[in-house]
Amino acid sequence: MNDTRDERLQVMLSPEELAAVDDFRFKHRMPTRAAAVRELLKLGLAATGVDAGKGVKSSNYGVFSRGADGHKGGKGAPEAE
Repeated sequence: MNDTRDERLQVMLSPEELAAVDDFRFKHRMPTRAAAVRELLKLGLAATGVDAGKGVKSSNYGVFSRGADGHKGGKGAPEAE
């Protein structure tokens, strides 16, 4: 998967859709809505059999590093125990 983001995609959402994205974002401790949308797109594509960057998570490109069990802190942040 190409790790550069050269394209912008604008999407209009209903209040209910935005609430669902935000709920997903906070439940999975994602740093931004964009990271949540990228992860949801990847999950949706995978559900249809499309490999959208196997082994690459949107959290790899986010502000914070996340482990399998949630937030682990970013560069310079103390590690969670």
